Amino acid sequence: MKYSKQYKSFKVKNFLLNFGPQHPAAHGVLRLILELDGELVIKTEAHIGLLHRGTEKLIEYKNTLQALPYFDRLDYVSMMVQEYAFSKAVENLLGYSINIFDIILRIVLIEITRILNHLLAITTHALDVGAMTPFLWAFEEREKLMFFYERLSGARLHAALIRPGGFTRSIPLGFFEELKQFLIQFPSRIDEIEDLLNKNRIWYQRLYNIGIVNLKDAFSYGFTGVLLRGSGLAWDLRDVESNQNGYDLFNLTIPIGSVGDCYDRYLIRLYEMRSSCLLLNDACSFFFKDSDKFTKIYDHKLMPPSRNMMKNSMESLIHHFKFYTEGVFLPAGFSYGSIEAPKGEFGVSLISTDDSLPIRCSIRSPGFFHLQGLDCLLKSHLIADLTTIIGTLDLVFGEIDR
Repeated sequence: MKYSKQYKSFKVKNFLLNFGPQHPAAHGVLRLILELDGELVIKTEAHIGLLHRGTEKLIEYKNTLQALPYFDRLDYVSMMVQEYAFSKAVENLLGYSINIFDIILRIVLIEITRILNHLLAITTHALDVGAMTPFLWAFEEREKLMFFYERLSGARLHAALIRPGGFTRSIPLGFFEELKQFLIQFPSRIDEIEDLLNKNRIWYQRLYNIGIVNLKDAFSYGFTGVLLRGSGLAWDLRDVESNQNGYDLFNLTIPIGSVGDCYDRYLIRLYEMRSSCLLLNDACSFFFKDSDKFTKIYDHKLMPPSRNMMKNSMESLIHHFKFYTEGVFLPAGFSYGSIEAPKGEFGVSLISTDDSLPIRCSIRSPGFFHLQGLDCLLKSHLIADLTTIIGTLDLVFGEIDR
């Protein structure tokens, strides 16, 4: 009787657990404070900023040429996609429209980047859940795609290839023939990943009905990309703005989920890789028609003149000097460039006051919005589901702690 009275005075409290700061299923430093009732997650509080580099403020002190490499270092799995968004924002501010050949070449680079991103996202997610083999298979294919990056830009990760007005280099000979060969064999690698994972009992049980996002919550938290399409809405900027970004020239189908769980998001990423292969095949066919036209960098005021032009023209030499010392002068106004990145809508807004330096630069990174919905996603799930849900968000902290 004595002990029962003592126990009645005790209050049961939920357990607080520091998950991190470390690298838990996210590419970067994440700290979560979890409130647990046994193994059940009651509340999740994300602490970010441990990787903060002040990128937006740094860009406000750089001209367009100096600012561009910062975008390679945000989401370092989707480099050229972010270069495109910044270049688009600058071109919109200048009222400049690039030619159709450069538009399609940008689509080629964007879709290569999308495959690279999804290969990493799916297989590292599988590794977090416990499947190691797809990771080894996918990284062999990533190496092949990185070869195309290296041939185009000279760099594997920080390409700095897509610039306002065009590209830094011309396309090397044989590039599209080699890409076509890759596209012949790559779908069979996707088949292998599907054969191993889709009907795997453990994989299915770990993902199905886990981390469900309904459409109302997806809108409330500002979800885009795979998370929004997984909830059943066919929203893709490649389709919405197709006449502006060149995707109206291709057949694009948008997959959507039926449940809105981790398994739906996994299937959508697989489908998008197949869709990117079809787009790349069509783009390669487009370039094969007039291959002689695509080894030339088009010269205009947004790009530095070629060496031959500088040898024969004093004006070109002066323009080259002023381009690299002063940069491109941006007219006063506001501009927003956006793209359907592999992780969702990536956008760059610029405010200029008729100077070569933007007075304000703001970046809309999809991972930042997806992370704020983590409490909603994790609520009433077991702690074992934590890495499964974080992995399916496809977070890279370079763009979150910008």
